[in-house]
Amino acid sequence: MGQKHLNSVHVDHFKNTAACATEVMPIPETVCISMSQHIGAPCKPLVKKGDAVKVGQLIGDTDAFVSAPIHSSVSGTVKEIKTMRNIMGGNDQMVVIETDGKQEVSEDVKPPVVDSFEDFIKAVRASGLVGLGGASFPTHIKLNPRNADECHDLIVNAAECEPFITSDHRLMLENADSILDGMEAIMKWIDLDHGYLGVESNKPDAIENLNKEIAARGLSDKIKVHVLRSTYPQGAERVMIYEVLGKTMKAGELPAQHGVILSNVTTIAFLGQYLKTGRPLTTKRVTIDGSAVANPKNIIVPIGAHIADVIEACGGYKAEPRKILMGGPMMGRAIYSDEQPIVKNNNAILAFAFEGDAKRFDIKEETGCIKCGRCVSACPFKLMPVSIAAAYDAKDAAKLDALQVMQCMQCGSCSYICPARRPLAFINQMAKGVVKEAQSK
Repeated sequence: MGQKHLNSVHVDHFKNTAACATEVMPIPETVCISMSQHIGAPCKPLVKKGDAVKVGQLIGDTDAFVSAPIHSSVSGTVKEIKTMRNIMGGNDQMVVIETDGKQEVSEDVKPPVVDSFEDFIKAVRASGLVGLGGASFPTHIKLNPRNADECHDLIVNAAECEPFITSDHRLMLENADSILDGMEAIMKWIDLDHGYLGVESNKPDAIENLNKEIAARGLSDKIKVHVLRSTYPQGAERVMIYEVLGKTMKAGELPAQHGVILSNVTTIAFLGQYLKTGRPLTTKRVTIDGSAVANPKNIIVPIGAHIADVIEACGGYKAEPRKILMGGPMMGRAIYSDEQPIVKNNNAILAFAFEGDAKRFDIKEETGCIKCGRCVSACPFKLMPVSIAAAYDAKDAAKLDALQVMQCMQCGSCSYICPARRPLAFINQMAKGVVKEAQSK
């Protein structure tokens, strides 16, 4: 692209919980485990009402290629199988489990035997692992690209550039050994030459801790920490690959096409732990923050725990929440009820009160575009949101395609920087729909 860095924006970090050591949530009375926790086909429940279950027991699976199995995060009794509306507006099957407080572990939980690449991929699938940075793509597919012999680099996405979220930061401070265990396993079985940890410069303690662990293992020639600018959206896949390796990846392309395996740092760390313990993906470290939360913290929760119970474990609400986000304020989603359960790729729950922080996220009155060009300067791919909006209003699919709207990754930088408060990222998303509809005819 002829430049040292891609365009970005400077957002307020609000890393309020960065110094909060991770706590473990008490087991709630019930959990509600979704059968749709990954991109691809949902799982089918393998249990029924009245069945006794244990921690790590397989409770959902499917023969579909793009999928990942689901395990119980608690021991107890299946209370019901029900359908519940998810945050995207669809309906998911849920396995509701009444916990017994014993947390008895399933007899099937044992470290996998890995003596070959095939064993490795089989173990990754059995773990239930999906991308834990937000995409929830099944990891066993990502680690088995068709051109694996052309892949040479592993990039671990540890940027954590979204405001408020610090769960990855705490992971890097508390479980650096697991991160490197996971990296070494992937590099061994896929036969990769180099590993990079992309970390923003606003986490100097994490950078120091990772470098210390790398040196202690004698891995400095193979694995390096790549310090990134503390700007948004450094954690985006295409941005990360460009910033670390200088490779330009277009929309629709996969990292493997550029010789790269890329995964979130929490995904990598879980894999390192699983290969040692055999305990599948049943818990998640999440950041709980926002002006409505009594005691913001980082906390490990059982997957399927109701958000209301997680908030209660953080002291409850100190004020009535006006908006609750699953994820960060830039790319997270507002939820309609705190009865929604935690799913595998949750990394934060943010609850904002009527006063204070919530005002930042109100939909403000839109004014006229002044053609300032800030949206173009903010876009990592130099798209032109104003022109895209005009073409969208005209439903001109050919023009939208020429403006490369499909390159938009919905990071929200254009909306964030716009002085006219135009919902540019949302318009881009709708515009992509116009192009897809035209291409389908």
